[in-house]
Amino acid sequence: MKADRVRRKGRWTLGALVAVCVLPVAASYFAFYVWQPEGRMNFGTLVTPSPLPATPLTDLDGQPVEAQALRGTWRYLVVAPAACDDACQQALYLTRQVRTAQADEAERVARTWLLPDAALPDAALLASHPGLQVVVADDAWRDRFGADALPRVWLVDPAGNVMMRYPDTLDAKRMIKDLARLLKYSQQG
Repeated sequence: MKADRVRRKGRWTLGALVAVCVLPVAASYFAFYVWQPEGRMNFGTLVTPSPLPATPLTDLDGQPVEAQALRGTWRYLVVAPAACDDACQQALYLTRQVRTAQADEAERVARTWLLPDAALPDAALLASHPGLQVVVADDAWRDRFGADALPRVWLVDPAGNVMMRYPDTLDAKRMIKDLARLLKYSQQG
């Protein structure tokens, strides 16, 4: 009787030790490979960071703009033609609002409109977006960012690496969360 009780107690102790050792490993495997928390995902799609093309751009006056000038801040890059349709105007508006929503951190964020063609955008549209840098792409930039399915919105880090692409249907609240998280944890820009 006493031997059975000791044996059972020993088995329970062994079982508890195995559980204490195996359960954390199993839980970490499950958490890493199976469970995907919905609330922590980025709205934008992370892309493999790649540097912006090194070739110079031109501004609306035909003056060269070095690619280096696009570094140093977090930057929304809106790729859209000068004949800005509703989707383009929405992208420009939302990037402006997302930048403004950063309050004290807004100076760490810039916006650039990359035109795939040399046509001039509407002056009233430009006037409604103070601080928006408008540049004309050359072939290297058009090849990098594509000329189909425009507009596109990209996020560039302060080192000049393209690191996130936003979907065609933009959501300002989720973009604000993405950018706020990046600004909070980044010492750059």
